[in-house]
Amino acid sequence: MHQPPEQTKHFEDLGIARNFLEILKRLHFTTPTPIQEKAIPIAIAGKDVIGVAQTGTGKTLAFGIPMIQRIAIHKGKGLVVLPTRELALQVEEVLHKIGSALGLRSAVLIGGAPMGKQLQDVRKDPHIIVATPGRLLDHMEQRTVSLRIMTIVVLDEADRMLDMGFAPQIKKILAALPRERQIMLFSATMPQDIVRLATQHMKLPLQIEIARSGTVAEQVDQEFFMVAKEDKLRLLDTLLSQYRGTILIFSRTKHGAKKICRSVAGMGHQAAEIHSNRSLNQRKEALSGFKSGKYRLLVATDIAARGIDVTGIELVINFDIPDDPGDYVHRVGRTGRAGQVGKAITFVAPDQRGKVRDIERLVRKNVTLSQTPELPAHRPSAVHSPAPRHARHYGAHSPRQHRRRR
Repeated sequence: MHQPPEQTKHFEDLGIARNFLEILKRLHFTTPTPIQEKAIPIAIAGKDVIGVAQTGTGKTLAFGIPMIQRIAIHKGKGLVVLPTRELALQVEEVLHKIGSALGLRSAVLIGGAPMGKQLQDVRKDPHIIVATPGRLLDHMEQRTVSLRIMTIVVLDEADRMLDMGFAPQIKKILAALPRERQIMLFSATMPQDIVRLATQHMKLPLQIEIARSGTVAEQVDQEFFMVAKEDKLRLLDTLLSQYRGTILIFSRTKHGAKKICRSVAGMGHQAAEIHSNRSLNQRKEALSGFKSGKYRLLVATDIAARGIDVTGIELVINFDIPDDPGDYVHRVGRTGRAGQVGKAITFVAPDQRGKVRDIERLVRKNVTLSQTPELPAHRPSAVHSPAPRHARHYGAHSPRQHRRRR
């Protein structure tokens, strides 16, 4: 029998309290994203949730609205644990935006920030604590924070936390929670480590899978160029002249990010860098400058792959193909957010075909190597690596590559 198409739901259909609906309306949130549509009613009912969804799909509201609403009605406290400082600050900003009118108090506990200010915030008895695992454990060991009062807990970007080696800290945090608690786990991929974590610590969790684990958003156009290591900066120079919007460039190492940032500045572009060698204030300034348009380019290591929530990034460039194919998904997820069209370009050295095959296996899609555009001559004014004696030329631009973006 023919099934009628399922109607798109509105926030009014998800069990959200009236005062919350008014706040969402004021903030111009009108139609829930798929992860919000499926997760919010389950979470409001107090059930454990595993949400698998691509980055940029609205996960913060998917757990933020139920968490704040349940705390308002049933009291208790909330805890959000996530991998990076930048992500913590951005999640707290969203929670504050939707909860401030209701008197929500929150505290952010992250490394690199003054402990004194965090202690002041904790003493104000916050309704929600947003924390990275290491700094949260510091507070637990100093007995400035007790998890026995946390009744709603979110593990955001759980796969990334395990990738970063936080498994021991996560286990300690979960062991310190009260017996009666609600856990919401959100992740872009679902490796076996996550499955084991959920089995051991969650009560009959309902799994919501908006996109298959490892999926790249359909609206992101992915392109791969084969390029020798010594030619990468010249290819980057070409692409930066073709694309005029905001561009996020990923480097494998901190040293590489610094070098790339210096090079693109030599090419005449406004750029900032963000990696673990930068102080928290430097990282905040770089991110806010990128958001505001002060910097057109942001050069980052994978520490920022999950921590950058900037709408309208035209292009992501993987200057270095990532070692972990999962990181490819998260890097590419920085563009094409919230239904917008995006573009991702990856540089592949001739000896890195195996890494391309790993990405193909994860995303379950064959990758085509595009014809590399003709590279410009080495420009002494830019802080480039020495130009090779016999620079390679890969032929003319394809029509798509040649077209300049407005």
